[in-house]
Amino acid sequence: MMLKQKGEHGIVLAGRPYHLDPMINHGISQMIAAAGFHVLTEDSIAHLGDVRGLRVVNQWSYHSRLYAAARIAAKTPELEFVQLNSFGCGLDAIDTDQVEEIMNQYNRLYTCLKIDEGDNLGAIRIRIRSLKAAIKERTEKQVRPEKLYDNPTPVKFTKEMKKQKYTLLLPMLSPIHQHKLVDVALRASGYNVVNLPVQDRRSVDVGTRFVNNDACYPAIISIGQMVEALQSGKYDLDHTAVMMSQTGGGCRATNYVPLIRKALKDAGFGQVPVVSISLGNQGVETTPGFTFTLPLVKRVSIAFLYGDLFERLVYHTRPYEVEKGQVNALYEDWLNRVRPNVENGSFKEFKRNVAAIVHDFDTVPQRSVVKPKVGVVGEILVKYSPIANNDIVGTIEAEGAEAVVPDIVGFMNYSLYNQVYRHRHLGAKKSSEIFAEVLLKLIRQAEKPMDEALRASDRFEGITPWEDVVAGAKPVLSLGNMTGEGWFLPAEMVELLRSGVNNIVCMQPFGCLPNHIVGKGMLKELRREYKGANLMPIDYDPGASVVNQLNRIRLMMATAKKGLAQESVKQS
Repeated sequence: MMLKQKGEHGIVLAGRPYHLDPMINHGISQMIAAAGFHVLTEDSIAHLGDVRGLRVVNQWSYHSRLYAAARIAAKTPELEFVQLNSFGCGLDAIDTDQVEEIMNQYNRLYTCLKIDEGDNLGAIRIRIRSLKAAIKERTEKQVRPEKLYDNPTPVKFTKEMKKQKYTLLLPMLSPIHQHKLVDVALRASGYNVVNLPVQDRRSVDVGTRFVNNDACYPAIISIGQMVEALQSGKYDLDHTAVMMSQTGGGCRATNYVPLIRKALKDAGFGQVPVVSISLGNQGVETTPGFTFTLPLVKRVSIAFLYGDLFERLVYHTRPYEVEKGQVNALYEDWLNRVRPNVENGSFKEFKRNVAAIVHDFDTVPQRSVVKPKVGVVGEILVKYSPIANNDIVGTIEAEGAEAVVPDIVGFMNYSLYNQVYRHRHLGAKKSSEIFAEVLLKLIRQAEKPMDEALRASDRFEGITPWEDVVAGAKPVLSLGNMTGEGWFLPAEMVELLRSGVNNIVCMQPFGCLPNHIVGKGMLKELRREYKGANLMPIDYDPGASVVNQLNRIRLMMATAKKGLAQESVKQS
């Protein structure tokens, strides 16, 4: 009211709590005041606004205040909105886009100032002067806040679309689990699924065009694959949808579906529906045309179990094969032979097949050589996707080692066990704990034929009991770390170290802050606890140097081979 009476302007200077530190904000609030503006914080007006009807999932309290303050500033002629953003704060990839949309909706200016440890404020002064000039010009032209449009209703995949056999484009997250397995399971359940190409690096470039580049690498890759496919002309855009998993909880992956919708709209494909695949976690969307029926769950479960089995067998035998290509040929042969089982979802047939598969891989001719084993852990997509990790399994094998990649079912166990922890320690519903424990028991029962066949073989090791995986993490960090890969990431490293795999590559997208803590942040403690642990953290992002990544892997491999040689001397 005072601003209106005096004909003055105020700027809502929004920033994270740490931006209050003058060593971080570089005195930007004083700079704005010196330009003739009153300075307000987002907290001072957030209680006046609302956060309904947002494109994004409103999953953080700070963001909620930010969106509410932006709504008030957008509707108030005397207020402008300036947001401070620090380099590497990946969460702001979500909120900056949403705040800009709020301001644009009311024909208002939006200013985002990126600040970091540098103290050259010349560019920021220029931005503030430009904002002041723009405000003056808009005032002279009597440009007033005006709602230009309503937020579009999200296009969802309906039951009618399923009947019409819409093509569902599925990003390739893990080829060894999806190729001829998960896609077959979904098609057998009535969904016309197409796996997107696995080796196409162009999708990364497309993703950087349509996704905020501060977003995490998995989002950029997955959305890039979708947009590239839609641009290819291969699909009927009026009968095509895209599908993506949605985690729920604090991870930015909860907002993958809103990120996809924005990218599709910006790329000119706003009519394409998005299928959200989730287990009903808080904050996720519902998709009327995609339902988890019992037959579908059985088929998909068997597909993932086969994927984990092939991952164990192929990666353990291929580095030692006598005839190059023999293991891959055996793998492809068995992929075709298990297809009927994936389609019918029979666990009895699965049990029979598992025994035969393990026998065939257990008897394939191998060279009598000893190679170092290298564990591969990290953010789930970077860990499994050759596009994201520049085919790290192939790199490890080319460098003369054997890659050991943990089962994907372990991540499902982790997600379920978190529900148990939330009830016991954080006051969540008892029903969530009961539901999770039932599913954990079912997974254990489903894995039993694999475990028995592996333990009965000459070459392979059985599946580590889930209780041992959980116990391995407890001495390292709290199980309350549940954002991203959370406590499960160091738990996987402990499992590998206890099984004799001392060499581990820990991979994370540069902007994945939780994984930097539970991944990189745990390495010192793991080295202290496990003598001889050869742990190498590697960042993966669109702009990351492939040469640097390769050099770090080779450095780790040199240490691994040296350790193997020393071990051989001791044994002799």
